[in-house]
Amino acid sequence: MRLIGFLLMPALLGACGGDREKTVLEFWAMGQEGEVVQSLMPEFERLHPELQVKVQQIPWSAAHEKLLTAYAGDAMPDVFQLGNTWIPEFVVLKAVDSLDNRLTAQQREDYFEGIIETNEIDGRLHGLPWYVDTRLLFYRTDILVKAGFSAPPKTWNEWLATMAAIAALPGGDRYALLLPMNEWQVPVILALQMGSELLRDEARFGNFRSDAFRQAFRFYLDIFRRGYAPAVSEAQIANLYQEFASGYFAMYVTGPWNIVEFEHRLPKSMQGRWATAPMPAPDESYPGVSLAGGASLAIARSSSRKDQAWKLIEFLSEPEQQLAFYRLTGDLPARRSAWLHPDLATATRTQAFKTQLERVVSTPKIPEWERIASKIAHYTEKAVRGELTEEQALAALDKDVDRILEKRRWLLRKRAP
Repeated sequence: MRLIGFLLMPALLGACGGDREKTVLEFWAMGQEGEVVQSLMPEFERLHPELQVKVQQIPWSAAHEKLLTAYAGDAMPDVFQLGNTWIPEFVVLKAVDSLDNRLTAQQREDYFEGIIETNEIDGRLHGLPWYVDTRLLFYRTDILVKAGFSAPPKTWNEWLATMAAIAALPGGDRYALLLPMNEWQVPVILALQMGSELLRDEARFGNFRSDAFRQAFRFYLDIFRRGYAPAVSEAQIANLYQEFASGYFAMYVTGPWNIVEFEHRLPKSMQGRWATAPMPAPDESYPGVSLAGGASLAIARSSSRKDQAWKLIEFLSEPEQQLAFYRLTGDLPARRSAWLHPDLATATRTQAFKTQLERVVSTPKIPEWERIASKIAHYTEKAVRGELTEEQALAALDKDVDRILEKRRWLLRKRAP
């Protein structure tokens, strides 16, 4: 027995040594995605037995600060999830590695162009889209039919005509469209549809008094002035789904996360009476553009395991894994080939997002964008409430944004030859 035990010892030690030889990858993922993605890791580790993934789930509310703290303390994970609007900030910090030499041209073509461009700064790719979102029109098909329309609007003029007809329907307190006035997304979408450059001179100054932005802003305000939308903020809407079901509003510009919410929260009797459609355009170039949103996966520049980290990103970006992730979360795949699967190809409400994703553009790719977006929301609400005129709101917005961009101007002057 002693001899058998003696002979087994090297084998046992060898097994323990094999475990210790595994490379451990740290992966930080946010919110629900951080919880769900762990279920995909056993398959990755089966395919790559030399690797082990340690997933840390981080609430979105704490993610930005935690990433900055980790960067300052030289404690970045190997792979991490980034909201697309965060990418410019982490590129400026030199916290993310370039992926230019890792993604093939064939792989790149499988991504929605407007989405992958959000990951490119100064011509270099710094993240790979993991899941995508954008905003488009959710609408009550039955109310549009009552108003005399068998299809959703495709142009701004059709949109206004549809809103006017809905507002004229009998039945008491009713609005055509819900536009929470403290949200910046719709004013920006309308401006981008008009070809507005939100910032000028290499993003050194605000450009909100330009003709393009002014026309879009006026169109937005006119919706409220004509009584087509209630002047309410998101916090003032007691129950979005009940209000939609009751017919308090017939149209709403929102994102893909609300497909599942509408399917679960609306009464069964409502399920055949709503649909989705791409954004109307200011002219005949339907669909109008919308925002390129979602989240990406990045590799920390400080990581000593970059090649192994790329294997994890490659795995999560495979069409099969994108589909698995969609089934688990409802998050839309970033790769076009994943949309060919029947789960998505036959989902009519979701297919409207595929159409829209072919026409999306990014917001300015600078670290200051989120602060600028909050200012857009602030002055938009003041203009809707009548506290500022259109001209006063846009002038104040330009002034505040110029102040936000002061440090950027200083840095760009220092870099100039």
